[in-house]
Amino acid sequence: MAKMNLTPLSVVVDDVWGPAGTPERDAMEAQLKEDIQAYFVGEAIKKARLKQNLTQEELGVKVGVKKSQISKLEKGKCIITLPTMSRVFKALGFGSASLDLGTGGKVALW
Repeated sequence: MAKMNLTPLSVVVDDVWGPAGTPERDAMEAQLKEDIQAYFVGEAIKKARLKQNLTQEELGVKVGVKKSQISKLEKGKCIITLPTMSRVFKALGFGSASLDLGTGGKVALW
């Protein structure tokens, strides 16, 4: 049986994104963080929409956007702005929301 050479994931990540602390690596990690956040916001939208038995098209009508925009938001394929987030969550019946800034306190978004 042939001997396999396995490469640790950390080595592959360094090869693809560059070493930790480099501008390329920092940019990639920042983008990855944004993508993950967009995914979680999208999942929250989808969960609330399904709980109310709404289709993407019906939610889109309530928000004033096309079904395709709701689909993109739910899949985390676009960055949601605060005004859009406000319209979506208000359409889903969330009357208020706040942003937790940790030691800076909370800020009412709507």
